[in-house]
Amino acid sequence: MGLNRFKLYSELLKLEHTIFALPFGLSSIWILLKNFPSLEKIFFIILALISARTSGMALNRLLDKPWDEINPRTKFWPHARGLVKNWEIKIIVFLSLALFFFACSRINRLTLFLSPLVVFLLWFYPLAKRILYYPHLILGLIYFLIPVATDIALNEDVSLLSIFLGIAMGSWVSGFDILYSLQDYEFDRKVGLKSIPVKFGIEKSIKIARFLHVTTFVSLLLLGIFYSKTTWIYYLGLLLIALFLVYEHSLIKKDDLSKINKAFFTVNGFISLLFFFLIVINNWFYGLTMNSYK
Repeated sequence: MGLNRFKLYSELLKLEHTIFALPFGLSSIWILLKNFPSLEKIFFIILALISARTSGMALNRLLDKPWDEINPRTKFWPHARGLVKNWEIKIIVFLSLALFFFACSRINRLTLFLSPLVVFLLWFYPLAKRILYYPHLILGLIYFLIPVATDIALNEDVSLLSIFLGIAMGSWVSGFDILYSLQDYEFDRKVGLKSIPVKFGIEKSIKIARFLHVTTFVSLLLLGIFYSKTTWIYYLGLLLIALFLVYEHSLIKKDDLSKINKAFFTVNGFISLLFFFLIVINNWFYGLTMNSYK
């Protein structure tokens, strides 16, 4: 596969969007591990995260192609222009799906047993906008499952920490997906696609997104309270995350949606990376403090 072909696939799958999921997934591992697992298990957890996202995104592109071809915002994407053929997308879907099941099988039996639920939600999300006004919440549910699935993979258990982190991730993603979908408000209304903005309008949708991001902050606060390794560094970092969320919403106004991409890509990318480094530094400082008492 040549470099140009790889670039097309990268654009098709929006590989840069892994910055939203992967750092939070890695943070989940860091928070939830009780005994340090083998590097092999960590590798297969990360492989499961990446392959599941790839399968879901590729299917989304395949099913949305009729609309993407006529949507002014998406008509120049590789699949909409025919630069990536349907058969290529199908191969990506099923290869990544096979990798996902293989990775789950190498983690533990419970992970493999529950993996079809993840696949169902990933495949239902592209269809949700045709039958439900709340596809953003389906996407949020998928992200909610990331730390829960990580907990099952590491500990064969679902802890309160994974629930708090799952709610934080799910509400964060649902909130910014609502904001992102504001770009397609007029198009979705015209062609009959469903979304929270289509149902409630732009102004109310912005308020719903704000509520979801307040939920994100409260869930991360509760996570810090119940996490045994929390230090003052965590709360300082949480304050920075809150400021980023406030800044994100300051960029988007009901009569000015021109800065949505900045809010979506730049600010949310910073939030995800900040949380990952926050957990790493917090846990390092906690270990340093504990060692000083020995």
